[in-house]
Amino acid sequence: MTLSRRVTFFHSPNTRSTGARILLEELGADYELHALNMKAGEQRKPAYLAINPMGKVPAIRHGEALIAEQVAVFLYLADLYQDAALAPALDDPLRGPYLRWMVYYGSCFEPALVDRAQKHPPAPPSMCPYSDFDTMLKTLTDQLEKGPYILGEKFSAADVLWGTALTWTTGFKIVPMSPVIKAYIDRVNARPAVQRVGALDAELAAQHARQAEAKN
Repeated sequence: MTLSRRVTFFHSPNTRSTGARILLEELGADYELHALNMKAGEQRKPAYLAINPMGKVPAIRHGEALIAEQVAVFLYLADLYQDAALAPALDDPLRGPYLRWMVYYGSCFEPALVDRAQKHPPAPPSMCPYSDFDTMLKTLTDQLEKGPYILGEKFSAADVLWGTALTWTTGFKIVPMSPVIKAYIDRVNARPAVQRVGALDAELAAQHARQAEAKN
């Protein structure tokens, strides 16, 4: 029996799961939204901790499978909706680079961001997962300079991930804005799915704020 592609999506606005919602819209995916009001602490309630003990979003349920961790969610969804062509196939020469840049986000970019934001001194090179912040960022921007998207001419799920990440990190001035980064995020943010989710999440955030105020 073929498993339905419908997924349950656990989400809260103004979080990293916004990128996953954009991806679902880009894929034209069939999904049920399960919104968590983080202002009310719903992500720490037992019902959600049974989904993700870390209390983080995004997470998805597909059949009996629970998938958490942002990059894992992206990889799973893009492969589940392979016909949307946002993930190179296994025999595509771009598959390896695609996986590299998806994993680079979690293994290098995020740890470097946390250290920079918290003003932690860099770890010794032999123990640091990202070398140093400037090298980590230059490795990314050198790739972005090669084409309009991270895989060159082909838009992919990786661009949803990196477009949203660079938008919020430059907004908080953790990552310095540069011409190549600005051109890239402007290109990604002009897509209809990004605009649509921006409006939907703004409405959801306002609803959550009203609910939190009503409880106080």
